[in-house]
Amino acid sequence: MTQPISPLLPISYSKEVAAAKLRGAPLVALESTIITHGMPYPGNIEMARSVEAIIRQEGAVPATIAVIHGTLHIGLEPEELEALAKTEGAMKVSRADLAFAIAERRTGATTVAATMIAAARAGIKVFATGGIGGVHRGAEESFDISADLEELSRTGVIVVCAGAKAILDIPKTLEVLETRGVPVVTYDSTEFPAFWSRSSGLASPLTLNSPAAIANFQSTREQLGIDGGMLIANPVPEADEIPREEMEIYIERALDSAERDEISGKAVTPYLLSTIFDITEGRSLKTNIALVENNARLAAEIAVALAE
Repeated sequence: MTQPISPLLPISYSKEVAAAKLRGAPLVALESTIITHGMPYPGNIEMARSVEAIIRQEGAVPATIAVIHGTLHIGLEPEELEALAKTEGAMKVSRADLAFAIAERRTGATTVAATMIAAARAGIKVFATGGIGGVHRGAEESFDISADLEELSRTGVIVVCAGAKAILDIPKTLEVLETRGVPVVTYDSTEFPAFWSRSSGLASPLTLNSPAAIANFQSTREQLGIDGGMLIANPVPEADEIPREEMEIYIERALDSAERDEISGKAVTPYLLSTIFDITEGRSLKTNIALVENNARLAAEIAVALAE
């Protein structure tokens, strides 16, 4: 286990990530809530190892990010990844409580927003995840809007995902991203994807068809002095998708269940994902794993293109 490198902020780089930074190798950040809150052990560790392996195969270095006993880890050693996968009761850390977890020496898994903050702090330009948070359905009453959207507007990291999670209000999510000035680029498609499904029924604001084009777009933004992140929406492979019309039936049933059980706040997304897993008899999880692996591959390709 590496030691904290800063006398002020307890931050630790894994051996692999530290070596990659020294030689200027491309890096890809990975979140950790998908490990602690996304699926049970041992499926979570198998998924985490698979995603890291894909990134290495594409010529980049994975940096799974988490807070462990108050230390911000940029990259995890194999034994640390294994321990995190077995951890129960880890905080789900976003912008509001990332510093709290560190200050109070807690263990926390990073959401999209917190992972972006940590990646930017470590000089990592690309981050692969499953799907971003966004505007929840009924947000006009609940005001439930993910911190991910605000983070995308302020933190200069490319986020590769399979679109916004389909349990959200995707049209409103896209509107907020537009208002915040966040470029939304769908990879190799003119339709914005909806996580488990290749299409949300909405046109993509922008489309690019190669990792090199994405890297060039980001470089041009930097030359213009434009701050903030970029969202790359990467449709799930066709063989693994669950069609949008079918998913809407499952999502409505899960939302009805959440309302009956009075689920709110940070508990909403894990509850809905778990309920949809039960309704689809595990099919949604298989699609989730496939899209995360697909995003990791594209993120690594973008990171390599940025480094060239």
